Amino acid sequence: MSREQWGICSEANLHGLHLFFNTHEGYEPAIREALSQLPALFDEINEQFSEAMFSGVVAIGANFWSELYPSNKPTDLKPFPSMHHEDRHMPAVPVDLFFQLRSDRHDVNYIASRRVMNLFGEMIELIEQVPCFRYLDGRDLTGFVKGTANAKGRQRRNVALINGPGPFNNGSYVHVQRFRHNINRWQGIPTEEQELIIGRCKSDNARVSQEELPETAHTYRARCFDTDGNPIQILRQSMPYGNLSTQGLLFISYCAIQDSFERILANMVFGSDEGNYDHLLNYTTAETGAAFFAPSIDYLINQGNLG
Repeated sequence: MSREQWGICSEANLHGLHLFFNTHEGYEPAIREALSQLPALFDEINEQFSEAMFSGVVAIGANFWSELYPSNKPTDLKPFPSMHHEDRHMPAVPVDLFFQLRSDRHDVNYIASRRVMNLFGEMIELIEQVPCFRYLDGRDLTGFVKGTANAKGRQRRNVALINGPGPFNNGSYVHVQRFRHNINRWQGIPTEEQELIIGRCKSDNARVSQEELPETAHTYRARCFDTDGNPIQILRQSMPYGNLSTQGLLFISYCAIQDSFERILANMVFGSDEGNYDHLLNYTTAETGAAFFAPSIDYLINQGNLG
């Protein structure tokens, strides 16, 4: 039984450091070897700073996978589904490697990031780093609780991890977007209007009643169903980021079924035939978007041993 990367399904931490890299051509064998050493590196950091509850995840970009692992590829792995409709844009920004480093100590995440950089050295080039933090009781900077619809307990693994034979068992399809919020505009509307845009009450996170819930609410548009009428699920590991000049959300989803994310995103962007798109998109803008696959620990180790 292959072992999943623990950080995929881990519970929320206080701090996150998210790193995006592109690679230099010709280093693929050395990168495979470095990736095979990551599980031990992450275990060592977790043991050294056990109180920090550190976890790390590495995911390989959809466009880079065939160069790094040419012998096999996850069946449904494909580039980020760039979408454009009216004034709503979901851009694609290809990335070779994505690292999710999380713990309850910002300094531990920094130590982990330095060790990652030392391991890969000149093979990789940092294109973006996004430090994130837990805001209040797990809220976005809009003031609303995030991830309420996430699966709980054991069900998290069922949603996020592939369960089946083959080399990609316990791997996960990953999609990452960095959203930039227009906080000033958002704060300029009454709380009651905000609650109808989100679909939840701000104070206690209760659902807006079905009678009052508009089809333009975020919770309505982010809820999709498969052909059998079952809700489509993804595991969200999103975290807010920001300073006094820029605020937003780093959206991260893990799922066992690749197109789950794409169907939810399309429902938000394109909406219904009546034009009922997700009105939260009037107050936040996606500035990046990338698709990855996070293989199991055993896959990383075994592929490194192949040279």
